[in-house]
Order: sequence, then structure tokens, then C-alpha cells
Amino acid sequence: MVGPSRPQIVLFGSSIVQMSFGHGGWGAILSEVYARKADIILRGYYGWNSTRALEVVDKVFPKDAAVQPSLVVVYFGGNDSMAPHASGLGPHVPLPEYIDNMKKIALHLQSLSDLTRIIFLSCPPVDEAKVRQNQSPYLSEVIRTNELCKTYSDACVELCQELDLQVVDLFSTLQKADDWETVCFTDGIHLSAQGSKLVAAEILRVVKEAEWIPSLHWKSMPTEFSEDSPYDLVSADGKNTVNSSEWTYFWEEQWD
Repeated sequence: MVGPSRPQIVLFGSSIVQMSFGHGGWGAILSEVYARKADIILRGYYGWNSTRALEVVDKVFPKDAAVQPSLVVVYFGGNDSMAPHASGLGPHVPLPEYIDNMKKIALHLQSLSDLTRIIFLSCPPVDEAKVRQNQSPYLSEVIRTNELCKTYSDACVELCQELDLQVVDLFSTLQKADDWETVCFTDGIHLSAQGSKLVAAEILRVVKEAEWIPSLHWKSMPTEFSEDSPYDLVSADGKNTVNSSEWTYFWEEQWD
């Protein structure tokens, strides 16, 4: 562990989390926004469902850890909501079991610390036509429909309301974009840079509006080593230095 110690924001979920540090990904956006303020820690597992996540949640988030996360962003549901396979194998999780799994994950995270905050991301929509085109010769048919996605998304949102958790309704969020099937996905399932921008914006909005003490909004958090220094860049007058610790001009998008 390198120092100084910073607040930890953990992203926990399936492939949409694992791939979130790719070019333009929402995890990468959060890392940029929280640079020098918090450490964004990736715990994403391609192909996982909520049942598999529940099996290891106490290993990913041990209760006896010396430092507990300040925020955990959790996403499971896309794989759970796939239609069941005739063999009984595969990632599908029946809706009641999915709800129970997510509740148990939330309760475990709540038990870590009084200051551990949680945001759930609900199941996003898919581009059904694109998904059908992407069938692999090495896999059985993957059946993902927006009817199923919405059912699991609604269940996640309702659970968060029941548990008083913050939630981002990805099913609705992504469909706000014009031509969302084309612009929000790379393969009909996983997020493009544009889709990731929508996800990041919603996460940042939720964090800003949440009445958490202390606030985890990036503008409210201290910037590491932000004191003035004679080694900073020299100002145009040649007599002073300019502290650049809060500069964000180089961001592709200026986040609120």
C-alpha cells in the first residue's frame, strides 16, 4: 500500500465494471475526476452474476480490513437477467434469487463501516439486434431481451428504495441518448465511451446530491499535496509561482 492514505472508491461488478477502465470507460472517468482525492479500485469480473459475487463478497470486502471503502459502486444484473439455459447451467439467476443476492451484498457492505456508502447500478438495456448478430460458435445462444433487462432493473431500483440506498437506473439513463442502441454500446451489451459518459455523469450526480457526511463529491474532498510550492510553474510576471493542483483544463469534459 502506497501512501498517503486516501479514501477508497471500489467498483464491484461484472464485465461492465471490469472493462470500465478501458478507453473512455466510466471507471477511467472517475479515476480522472478523483485524481489526488481518492483511489478508484477495480474489482470487476467478466461474466459474473450476483450469485457468484455473493460467494466472494466477504473476500473482496473483509470485515476485519484495516481500511474500509468510503464508497462501493455495485453492478450485477446483466448476466443474471439472461434467459435460462435448458441445461440449468449458465449465468441466469431467477428474479427472486437475484433480489435476495443483491440484498445480502448490500447488507454485507453496510456492515463494513458506518461511513461506507453504496451506489447500485441497475441492469442496462441492450441492443437486441446487435446481440443476436454477435453469437459465438463457441457458446450456446445468448438470449438477452430488454423485457428481461427492465424487469431486473426495476427490481434493483425497488430494492434500493426499500434499503434506502442510492441507485442509478441504467435502463432509463442510457435510453435518454438519441439513437442509444448505436451510440451507447460497442457490441450491443458493453458500454462505448458515450455510454460510459452517461454512467459517469449519473454516478457523479448521485454523489453530489447525496446527503453524506463527509461528502464524497470530488469538489468537496481535499486535494493531496495541494500546498503552494516554489517549485510550481512560474507565473507570467516572473515573480511568483502558480499552484496547478486544482487544474482540470486538460479534461476532455468538465465534470460537475
